[in-house]
Amino acid sequence: MRAEDEAAILACIPSLRRYARGLAGDPQRADDLVQDTLERAWSRYSRWQRRGELRAWMFGIMHNHFVDGLRASRRQAELTPVDELPEVPVRATQSDGLEVRDLDRCLRALPPEQREVLLLVCVEELSYQDTAQVLDVPIGTVMSRLSRARERLGALLQGRESATRLHRVK
Repeated sequence: MRAEDEAAILACIPSLRRYARGLAGDPQRADDLVQDTLERAWSRYSRWQRRGELRAWMFGIMHNHFVDGLRASRRQAELTPVDELPEVPVRATQSDGLEVRDLDRCLRALPPEQREVLLLVCVEELSYQDTAQVLDVPIGTVMSRLSRARERLGALLQGRESATRLHRVK
């Protein structure tokens, strides 16, 4: 592997860490997810077809690895209750820490599909096309999920909607 290829992979680490933290919600799980992603990207670099952005390709690896982990944990019936969300580190002022905790709580209340799109487009600043490629969905689905995620996140942050929804069972 060339030095500039290695540098390009290493330059993606901060973005990968942010996305992993948003997906996993736990710093240790996020670090493991980043490490697994880097290991897979490094070992499969020759398979990258250079059709898109390297960062988007690596987000795709991370997303697929995260989803595979969720599927495996569902088979083992190890579901984490919503009450056991990880604490967010305290920021410089108490009000900032509360706002970050509220945002994290509201993000966790979003369906995973909406949260993933919101993180990739708004935090990682991927294009709709790259996001669609990462998640392996049509671009219209990305736009629809993003719109619903923004609307619901706004409602949750303003207190117009409860973070824990009750669903009617027939």
